[in-house]
Amino acid sequence: MANTITLKRRIGSVKNTKQITKAMELVAASKMRKAQEFAAQGRVYRQAAYSLLTRLSAITEVNDHPLFVKRTVKTRLYVAISSNRGLAGAYNANIMRLLAKRTLEDQKDHVATKVIAVGKQIARFARRLEGVELVAAYDAYDDHPTANDMRPLLDTLTKLYSDKSVDEVVLLYTDFKSNILQVATDLSLLPARFEGEDSSIGQGLSSATFEPSIEAVLDNVTERLLEVQLWQTMLESIASEHSMRMLAMKNATDNATDLIDDLTLAFNTARQAAITQELAEITGGAEAMK
Repeated sequence: MANTITLKRRIGSVKNTKQITKAMELVAASKMRKAQEFAAQGRVYRQAAYSLLTRLSAITEVNDHPLFVKRTVKTRLYVAISSNRGLAGAYNANIMRLLAKRTLEDQKDHVATKVIAVGKQIARFARRLEGVELVAAYDAYDDHPTANDMRPLLDTLTKLYSDKSVDEVVLLYTDFKSNILQVATDLSLLPARFEGEDSSIGQGLSSATFEPSIEAVLDNVTERLLEVQLWQTMLESIASEHSMRMLAMKNATDNATDLIDDLTLAFNTARQAAITQELAEITGGAEAMK
């Protein structure tokens, strides 16, 4: 009897957990669809900003601009993006793993490592890393951040780079590929030039005229284009978080269903065994009275 009571309680507990994970799955699915739309809309804009920054970096005059100056890397700053909450599968763990890997590479190259954490999960992790300076920690942004929300973080990054406190700024985020594939990756934000592009794309600007001046254009345009890069990484990360949380909660719900089936079978087996034992005792008692 005690065994059946325990099994019945466990079945009820698992059913309650299943209701919670199912609700979280539906909420994450709804948020994911909206976040996916926002991320998809910004990709074309980011690619245009990426291309324009590369074209601007081909102009001779940018060599003197503080955000385009390329220095020997002695101190590298990582902006690691995670979530405030867990229960999102491997979303946070992938960023933590990437940050730890890059930190080890920097230590081998004798490069000092600094981190700005976006999200409570990565902030807690960064505090425990040996030889890493946590410069600042921000809470994760809401589901639909605006470009203006990025300004405080971007101002901090550009100030640290302009003051030569850091020699390179790298974004660590999760790129949303599809509903079932999200990849933790990195993107170099500063200096504001991008490797791997065809150098010929800047040749068309060699004879261009800038009004009122090249310096004014660079000052006003560069930060806006960097803002787009940072904003898009946030959108990709948010879409990835909701997608991975939806899959994690779906797996949890499926596992709860399987566990309920197993516990129900065990409960029915135990109850049948108890009934059989009672019948055997009644039959044996009746035979003993004859």
